[in-house]
Amino acid sequence: MNKVDVVLGLQWGDEGKGKIADFLTPNYQVIARFQGGPNAGHSLKFNGQTHVLNTIPSGIFHSESINIIGNGVVVDPVRIKAEIERVEAAGAKVKENLIFSRKAHIILPTHRLLDAASEHAKGDSKIGSTLRGIGPTYRDKIGRNGLRIGDIHLQNFKEKYEAIKKEHLGLIGFLGYNDFDLATLEAEFFEACEYLKVFKHVDTEYLVNSMVASNKILAEGAQGSMLDIDFGSYPFVTSSNTISGGVCNGLGIAPQHIGNVYGIFKAYCTRVGSGPFPTELEDATGEELRKKGHEFGATTGRPRRCGWLDLVALKYAIMLSGVNYLIMMKSDVLSGFEEIKVCTGYKIDGVESKQVPYDLCNVKVEPVYTSFKGWSEDLTICRSKDALPQNFLDYISFLEKELEMPIRIISVGPDREQTINC
Repeated sequence: MNKVDVVLGLQWGDEGKGKIADFLTPNYQVIARFQGGPNAGHSLKFNGQTHVLNTIPSGIFHSESINIIGNGVVVDPVRIKAEIERVEAAGAKVKENLIFSRKAHIILPTHRLLDAASEHAKGDSKIGSTLRGIGPTYRDKIGRNGLRIGDIHLQNFKEKYEAIKKEHLGLIGFLGYNDFDLATLEAEFFEACEYLKVFKHVDTEYLVNSMVASNKILAEGAQGSMLDIDFGSYPFVTSSNTISGGVCNGLGIAPQHIGNVYGIFKAYCTRVGSGPFPTELEDATGEELRKKGHEFGATTGRPRRCGWLDLVALKYAIMLSGVNYLIMMKSDVLSGFEEIKVCTGYKIDGVESKQVPYDLCNVKVEPVYTSFKGWSEDLTICRSKDALPQNFLDYISFLEKELEMPIRIISVGPDREQTINC
């Protein structure tokens, strides 16, 4: 019996999951997204072109792979229609190779308006939402008040929509938000819903379980472990479970079917939006990391906050997901820094801790750093571990010792070819 392997991010998102899912796809017949929505921005670069995927799994450019949007994902019909058209224009066989779960929830136009209204009402206390309607859609899902992909085919779909819309408009009005043109949004929405009817909508939990015996399946996560709704830096988190446990709920498979867990992390840390970030560098070094790493959101364009690698948070994420295969991204960005730092502990009220505190948002954390001599060599041209400079290899050795696990893949650039198997 084959296992379902998992690829997920170990930090605050933007780790490079799309590139690695694309890189690993030739080893799998099925790629399945298990949570999140169009707030994801998975960047793939090959043949001199960059492609950004929001909801579609990252195996879509491999013509032999089946790509599944699982029940744990929330789908915006308007955005995925535009994404499908963009990907098809780039040569991918989307209609043949993309399958939707009937149980995946739909992002309505009023979900997006609720998102904007909520952030507007919070003012300086806003959580940094991408305003894609993700949170309100998951809230309706948990509140048993949502619409699902399978509902598109029902004769009373519009009636069900109108009932939810009426409730949403009441909340939006209460929040004092009126900066929208709902008629235009609805026209796009219903056109996109009709468009999606030509795709395969199935009970993917049955499909995935039937495929396990004879196919290798890769489950692809979105966002990062430190944004998990239960274990992340609450309340500055996403609305779903981003750790490996989310695969079981998001695809409908039993825990014993989980195989390798590929944990992806950057050689440094980034975060988008509000929330705690213990190793953040609000200085020239942080700005240089942002500039060299092109740290701007693939989906939103927002500048990312940058800082040194945080091993306390990284070990926490590894523990939560049972990671057994580490992959380090954007190693090339650190070239040129005279000194590289790694956070190995948190000092809280004068006491050093190796654990992420319960309320990371409301405690003052002083990172405890270990420093390393930097390197000036250009890593983007390296294609084997032997070609990497010694100072970088010393950095890797320290990380492997601290994490008690080898780093199996090192990425030295955005292209598929700039990937070193160790």
